[in-house]
Amino acid sequence: MRAIDIITKKREGIELLESEIEWLISAYTNNEIPDYQMAAWLMAVLFQGMTAKETAALTLVMAKSGDMVDLSEVPGIKVDKHSTGGVADTTTMILAPLVAAAGVPVAKMSGRGLGFTGGTIDKLEAIPGFETTLDRSRFIANLNKYNIAITGQSASIAPADGKLYALRDVTATVESIPLIASSIMSKKIASGADKIVLDVKVGKGAFMKNTESAIKLAETMVNIGQLVGRETVAVLTSMEQPLGTAIGNSLEVKEAIEILSNRGEPALRDVCLTLGAHMLVLSGKTPTAAEGRKQLINLLNSGQALQKFRDFITAQSGDSTVVDNPTQLPQARFVQEITSPGQGYVTAIDADQIGFAAMRLGAGREYKGQVIDLAAGIVLQGRIGQYVKTNQVLATLYTNDETRLKHAASCLNQAIKLDELPVSAPPLVLGIINKNGFHERLD
Repeated sequence: MRAIDIITKKREGIELLESEIEWLISAYTNNEIPDYQMAAWLMAVLFQGMTAKETAALTLVMAKSGDMVDLSEVPGIKVDKHSTGGVADTTTMILAPLVAAAGVPVAKMSGRGLGFTGGTIDKLEAIPGFETTLDRSRFIANLNKYNIAITGQSASIAPADGKLYALRDVTATVESIPLIASSIMSKKIASGADKIVLDVKVGKGAFMKNTESAIKLAETMVNIGQLVGRETVAVLTSMEQPLGTAIGNSLEVKEAIEILSNRGEPALRDVCLTLGAHMLVLSGKTPTAAEGRKQLINLLNSGQALQKFRDFITAQSGDSTVVDNPTQLPQARFVQEITSPGQGYVTAIDADQIGFAAMRLGAGREYKGQVIDLAAGIVLQGRIGQYVKTNQVLATLYTNDETRLKHAASCLNQAIKLDELPVSAPPLVLGIINKNGFHERLD
């Protein structure tokens, strides 16, 4: 085979054979094809798209380009959750112990963040002593004993995707739906999950800015799951404002503890219950999402979910006393309150701007490898639809670098809009996509 023939075929909109996709990706991963030819193929995909069959083939060959995690030693159906990313998206730290407390094994390989805040691994490292790198034997042992284990994603998982994504990032081909979908699903499949729940974010603070593109991405990923034998459900959730009130690593750990303690931000709790309910349905624990939701609420009420979080921290060598004493988490030396310049209803909270402000405080990375401030971030006091008075606190900024406060405060002031007329809070769950299609606002 020749790369130029495959590029030409895709440029003309002709469906590629599975063998052609396998050869192309394998050759590129093994440095047998130069970047400029693969870049040409990526641009052809951007313009011509890919069929469901092509996308599934691409996903599988990327998944099989490295290690395929074998979780067969762990009994039960293993269900993974993936979020397409957003601001104050603390769901993994809440969902993992909550669903594990229901008896479903939750095995996750998570990454570090590049952007607004750290990834799940960075957040967990805010817990003193917590180990985010587990060898296979310990990973399996923790799963069998506690139903929960989270480790940093290995470079040996879907290496073809890592190389391809780096090229997409510099060739203006990131937004291709088939390429996004295959990138996400290749890592989920390689990580060993039997079934997958996807949290597809929609809105100003998400990669997908409108419902139409989010539905298309979700349908593509659900289709891939069906074609490769991994049943997948996608939940479309709003990112018009930050999901939780905390943006920043140790601050999000604290908020996760609050939710697991049956307190905290209702929106974050509600989205976690919706996602978790679908994880229980896929695992066979409950016949419907409504029944799954009730079971999860009982686990929050009884304290079992919070105890599972303690067990999880201890199992990974962390100090579980932070659950009862969150002041042991990293604390910021500089704190500044942002107050309302006037009175009125909060009509908008620009999640992008809030995220950028948190990054400026040191909570996220502006470039790969940057050391982040685990104590830095923002805690919001206002939500869309809420009435605020003049000088009422809208948010609190945290950082260990005082020089960062001024710029972050300016970003935050631009992000929150007030008006004299009341508005309703945006809906949280916009729809569910499963093998039977799209169900609007139905969970």
